[in-house]
Amino acid sequence: MIPLSILDLAVVTEGSSARVAIQNSRLLAQKAEALGYHRFWMAEHHNMENIASSATSVLLGHIADATEKIRVGSGGIMLPNHSPLIIAEQFGTLATIYPGRVDLGLGRAPGTDQITANAIRSDRMQQVQQFPQIVQQLQKYLSKDNSTSKVRAFPGEGTEVPIWILGSSTDSAFVAAELGLPYAFASHFAPQQLFPALRIYRERFKASDQLDQPRFMPCVNVIAADTDEEADYLSTSMLQMFMGVVTGDRSPMKPPVDSMVGIWNEHTKYAVNQMLACSFIGSAESVKEELTNFLDQTKADELMVSTYIFDHNQRVKSYKLLADVMG
Repeated sequence: MIPLSILDLAVVTEGSSARVAIQNSRLLAQKAEALGYHRFWMAEHHNMENIASSATSVLLGHIADATEKIRVGSGGIMLPNHSPLIIAEQFGTLATIYPGRVDLGLGRAPGTDQITANAIRSDRMQQVQQFPQIVQQLQKYLSKDNSTSKVRAFPGEGTEVPIWILGSSTDSAFVAAELGLPYAFASHFAPQQLFPALRIYRERFKASDQLDQPRFMPCVNVIAADTDEEADYLSTSMLQMFMGVVTGDRSPMKPPVDSMVGIWNEHTKYAVNQMLACSFIGSAESVKEELTNFLDQTKADELMVSTYIFDHNQRVKSYKLLADVMG
């Protein structure tokens, strides 16, 4: 089977804390490594009470320190929020400490609301418009070819940290194809343009120094349990979390409930279900059957999985069940 990887946001649960969420992410990475998962990525988000992964590069060092061989990376760093030199130094430092294990996934969304995005960087929109160019500048900082430049990244230069382009629309597919970079698609929350983006990426791909043929990794939601009924129950925490995305409620993740009736209305339910169209919920065998069909349709080279479950032990169990049936 294709490599399985994990996307984690260090989600804060109701009644808990960011410290516990970060500790649980570290424990999950250790379990993932033991289960044979290929990558453990974390994503940059800001001004969200329920997500503790805002300082992504700092957390990745914490994860890499607790593991030995699993690849660690960003899924992603929102590059227009940052100077490419600073990101080259940060990830170059990680790659220097943990050689051969670091990935750098790049996105151009703000990872937050517009007010917070403006607080992060007032000229952000100008950076968004120049996204392909600043990706290339970052590549240069990380390459040996930058040794004669007046501006150099130390540590970083010569580490050649593998770069991925992240996206949730066809725009990112054009960028990934043009630059000849591997492409990760956010179908776990924005599945609508998955297949058009995939087609564009494969048809327009140009070989590069990093990659000679397209490499595609969609991200999906998976909640696996002993039975379909238990998985449906556990998934209500995810439903409530994504309902918060729709309504603007960013409070910590809520525990599961017996029914969503009375919690959401038909409009919110429809919006959440649209976002979660690439979610696989059920017993291990049910999930395997549906995921196998999805992989047949996408011909993905790797699969990244995000699992939003309130209880940490149940979340670890879900990843174990998935690894057992898909390994």
